[in-house]
Amino acid sequence: FFLSSFWFSWTTSCVMFGNKKSKASGESSSSSVSGSVFRIKPFHYIHVLDTNNGVTNVVLGPKTFTRKEHEKVLCGPEKMIIVPPRNYCIISNPVVRDEAGEPVTNQHGNYKVRHGDEEIRYHHPDPFPLYPGEKLYGNVTPLQIVPVDSALRLRCIRDFSDEGTEYVAGDEWLFKGPATYLPKIEVQVVESVNGIVLSPDQGLKLRARRECKDAAGIKRRAGEEWLYRGTGTYLPAVDEEVVEVVKAFTLTEKLALHLRATRTYTDQLGKVRKAGEEWLVTNKDAVSYIADVYEEIVGTVAITVLNNRQYCVILDPLDNKGKPQLGKKVLVKGEDFFFLRPGERLEKGIQNVYVLGENEALLLRARETYTEDGTEHAPGDRWMIYGPVDYIPPVEVEIVEKRRAIPLSDNEGIYVRDITTGKVRSEIGKSYMLKPNEELWSKTLPDDVEELLQKQTGATRDPTRVVSLRVPRNAAVQIYDYINKKSRNVFGPELVMLHPDEHFTVLSLSGGKPKRPHAIKDLCLLLGPDFMTDIVTVETSDHARLQLKLSYNWRFKTENNSDGGTKFFQVPDFVGDACKAMASNIRGAVASVAFDEFHKFSAKLIRKAIFGLNAEGRVNDEFVFAANDLSITNVDIQSVEPVDQRTRDSLQKSVQLAIEITTKSQEAAARHEAERIEQEARGRLERQKIADEAEAEKARKRLLQLQAQSAAVESTGQATAEAKARSEAAQIEGQSSVTLASLKAQSSTIVTESELESSASLQLSEVEYKHKMDDLEIQRASGLAKIESTKFKSIIGAIGRETIAAIAQAGPEMQAKLLEGLGIKSLLITDGNSPINLFNTANGLITDPSQTQTQ
Repeated sequence: FFLSSFWFSWTTSCVMFGNKKSKASGESSSSSVSGSVFRIKPFHYIHVLDTNNGVTNVVLGPKTFTRKEHEKVLCGPEKMIIVPPRNYCIISNPVVRDEAGEPVTNQHGNYKVRHGDEEIRYHHPDPFPLYPGEKLYGNVTPLQIVPVDSALRLRCIRDFSDEGTEYVAGDEWLFKGPATYLPKIEVQVVESVNGIVLSPDQGLKLRARRECKDAAGIKRRAGEEWLYRGTGTYLPAVDEEVVEVVKAFTLTEKLALHLRATRTYTDQLGKVRKAGEEWLVTNKDAVSYIADVYEEIVGTVAITVLNNRQYCVILDPLDNKGKPQLGKKVLVKGEDFFFLRPGERLEKGIQNVYVLGENEALLLRARETYTEDGTEHAPGDRWMIYGPVDYIPPVEVEIVEKRRAIPLSDNEGIYVRDITTGKVRSEIGKSYMLKPNEELWSKTLPDDVEELLQKQTGATRDPTRVVSLRVPRNAAVQIYDYINKKSRNVFGPELVMLHPDEHFTVLSLSGGKPKRPHAIKDLCLLLGPDFMTDIVTVETSDHARLQLKLSYNWRFKTENNSDGGTKFFQVPDFVGDACKAMASNIRGAVASVAFDEFHKFSAKLIRKAIFGLNAEGRVNDEFVFAANDLSITNVDIQSVEPVDQRTRDSLQKSVQLAIEITTKSQEAAARHEAERIEQEARGRLERQKIADEAEAEKARKRLLQLQAQSAAVESTGQATAEAKARSEAAQIEGQSSVTLASLKAQSSTIVTESELESSASLQLSEVEYKHKMDDLEIQRASGLAKIESTKFKSIIGAIGRETIAAIAQAGPEMQAKLLEGLGIKSLLITDGNSPINLFNTANGLITDPSQTQTQ
């Protein structure tokens, strides 16, 4: 019995790794299967096969088993299966047991086995062996504990009944905690379900796996989704699937939630929402909002805030029933705040109130019939509101533009067009505000005119401003009016300002050398005097071609200006025409003479060809073009060059020869002149030498005379100087003695005066110090007296008059009471000169005991 108890306790302590131990011991025993004697330990077993009848038996320990010849040990010794409390194990191919729990054998004596089946065995007080055919599936496993707010999702894999409930294969249900789950062969654990903790600002989106009822008892169809808004722990049912945890959106005073319904339903606020309907949820509806499963969050909407200087126009506003009023507008003035509801939008956003100054105005146009201050405006009417004023346009009115009075100086102007009549006029030299039926008109000019104006001003022209041009002195400008078919000429210096229908006449003149047409463009015609240069090719009678570079001086004859200067502009290119005409005359004159003659008399010939001869046969002073009064006053021949190379070479040789002759004659004349100058210089030099020698002799004579005089002066001057020096030394010595005495007297006087001043200042300082010390002492004494008096007053004020009177009366009253206590009754007569102090008498009658003892 003691040995059995020991082995039972040892096997119980090793329950967690019993199977491994049993396998190891089985392997060690199998190595001795060849033996015939088996010592089986307690709680161990072996399987013995009787080869005669084919029956396998179980032999339990403790026992010594002797194997017979016809027996065979199939396994063992094996350790029995120990299932501790709150554990279980699974046995595959379990034996069939009767009602008493004993194994059932067949007619041959073998144990009946349920092949392919399994059996779960829980805690048993005694270990048990495995019968032939049985196998341990896995290990001994602890029972699963289901905690609070958790559950096991179970599925039935074969039909069975439990506590009167019939389960069919495929059924699923939850085993909720807290509890210990006892596994069954007919039930499969699908998953562990944990409870979801929901805070007040969270919701749980669920989906039905199959048709069921939710926690509120509402029937749900398969695939249907809904939202659970409770707080605390929620354990999803077996037919419920958690889609997601939805977080609530916190609504503030400045933020709203824009929602859209995905299907027709009734929301959590009790309103029926149709599919596609949109609405806002603000903090007036809820502090926090959890979107439903049929609600789609479009976004958030910020609050629109208007101050007292702002306004806005809402397009397509919603009515009180939430229906959109398409095409309508609502004006909202500040101060105000609101949320834009779905479908509403702001026209041009938040706008500021129009503040008009004194020189400002607003151009308005009526969108529809509008009445203002008794005046009815039809659609399309235009009118203006002038400042100073604050203006907020109603929805029936459109602001076309904000206008300001345009300040214009005397030299500035603008083009104004009447939109009703189409007429254009210019306003110059005054501040002008456009009227409702007027607008600024842009005057377009040709590109070449624009370039010329920009070149003069250096800036881009404003097309609405009146075109102006500064005409310089001694110049003229022609302006043409295309409406009246008239032109006017303006002479400088002057400022030209164009009317709406006027344009400048552009001058296109020839330029370059030789002249090319349309090379120069300008608006101003210079009246001269000026010059123009041209290159003319001519040919003499002997066919020598020459190139002449000529410069003409010209001017317009303004003294004959009887038609206002129109004649000056009759010839568009007066430069080209004049140069062509004079070149033609020069060619004709040169063609009639030979080269040599032309080379000798070129200037005379050219002037004669240009100016012509008068009646006296002399060359005229000027040549005037009658078409435009252009006068040519002079011509300058700058160069004459042959065009032909041979002519040029021969001309160059003759020129070089002439230069050589001229150079040699100039050299000879220069040499002769140099020799003459040299002879004259030699004569002047000889005369100067003779004059210098005479002057030197005179100077030597003067020197000898001066030397004699200086010797005489030196001998007499030395004695005189010594006498004068002695007298002057004596005089200086006497003067220095007198000066020294006077200085000593002055120094003593100065020392005495300084000592007197220092002693006087010292005495004054001491007196002043004494006075100041006395004043400080007086101030200190008066301050202390004030402090004492203030202190006494404060003490008296703190104690009080009644207290002081009581203190003064306390001594005499006490002495009087003492005399009364002694019972003294006597009469004392005395005069008023020597009074008797009865209080001191009373004090003498009463003696301090301590003083008595001391005595």
